[in-house]
Amino acid sequence: MRNPIIAALDVPTTELALDLVQKIAPLVGGFKIGSELFTSAGPDIVRLVRRTGAAVFLDLKFHDIPHTVAKAVAAAVKLDVQMLTVHAIGGVEMLKAAEKTAQESAWESGHAPPLVLAVTVLTSLDSNALSEIGLDPNIARQVRRFANMANQAGLRGLVCSPLEVAELRQTLPADLRGAGPVRGGRSNPEFAGLKVHEQKS
Repeated sequence: MRNPIIAALDVPTTELALDLVQKIAPLVGGFKIGSELFTSAGPDIVRLVRRTGAAVFLDLKFHDIPHTVAKAVAAAVKLDVQMLTVHAIGGVEMLKAAEKTAQESAWESGHAPPLVLAVTVLTSLDSNALSEIGLDPNIARQVRRFANMANQAGLRGLVCSPLEVAELRQTLPADLRGAGPVRGGRSNPEFAGLKVHEQKS
């Protein structure tokens, strides 16, 4: 996608989503479909947005056993999405299954493989929240740990806050794609080159 801006379709209905797509499609590189809209409108909303020619970032943050995540990724590939998310906390084997299935399913379906992005630490989580769920309370260190896991698993992209991007760029391969918030959460308004809009709720 030449335009790095992806607009979030954070609306509850198909009608509202398609109205937004029609209004701003020329200004953005694609559209993010998250849990609310996908649960409300189902897979058809992906098909409808794709019919307009727009790219789709399916942000459902898959997190389950590797077999189940692989099946979910295969279903997403059949919808011809360009990007999708999985939770890094699911572990290396789950991440490997997601990437492997994305590549294989794309070949079988005749689609270009989507960019599988590992979600590191949600921007709604602070140090206390990380401690409560048994993770490292140092956010930067926990993000780095998840990022290394994703790289080890062969993923080609990450979702993280702009505040962590500079450090990750020094330690991870240059071709690893980055995505993060334009506003909200642990954001930095001066950060450029982000691919995804995701705000803290």
